[in-house]
Amino acid sequence: MFEMIIIIFIVANVLFLESPAGVGYSYSNTSSDYITDDVQTAKDSYTFLVNWLERFPEYKTRDFYITGESYAGHYIPQLAQLILQNNKITNQTVINLKGIALGNAYVDDETENAGMYDYFWTHAIISDEIHEGIISNCNFSEGANVTDACNDYQNQAFAAKSNVYFYDIYAPLCSPFSNSTPSISGFDPCTENYIYEYLNTPVVQQSLHAKPVQWESCK
Repeated sequence: MFEMIIIIFIVANVLFLESPAGVGYSYSNTSSDYITDDVQTAKDSYTFLVNWLERFPEYKTRDFYITGESYAGHYIPQLAQLILQNNKITNQTVINLKGIALGNAYVDDETENAGMYDYFWTHAIISDEIHEGIISNCNFSEGANVTDACNDYQNQAFAAKSNVYFYDIYAPLCSPFSNSTPSISGFDPCTENYIYEYLNTPVVQQSLHAKPVQWESCK
């Protein structure tokens, strides 16, 4: 009796797009390219995708997904909307958009801030009193005035948080004097350090045909 094991390989092509100009290794020799907004970023990204598909037409019929994190909560929905609109235009290159995925997405200040302090509170990082003070005194709506009382309670919240890592509160801290230990989720708190060193290695930048630059995670 023989046992047959079937292994299915799912093959996908991944295209990384750095936008707007100046992000990552991307750059422009035209200063006006650095003056942009969400609408222009969507247009530029769409122009790039159409030109890329025209250059590599064998990928035109492939299912297309857009993914991203953080401020991609703005970029991705607007790009997806533009793709769907332009797909309706006759004689226009059709991008076979099938879906989008957002991770830890930034949507707006109100959602971002209110959700952050609720998270701190429900995970016992800040006290009931601090949380109630924020709820009672802070209005995170766009354009709203930030009162002294709101600032005071926010400062108390961050003091209580101390050096707990935002994105994995159960992760150990990254220490330069000891080997880091991944958290129960598998996250290594020193990951950002590894990325910084890797992306600033000259041979890596040469392999990616990038312009020599001092890469920073947030500038």
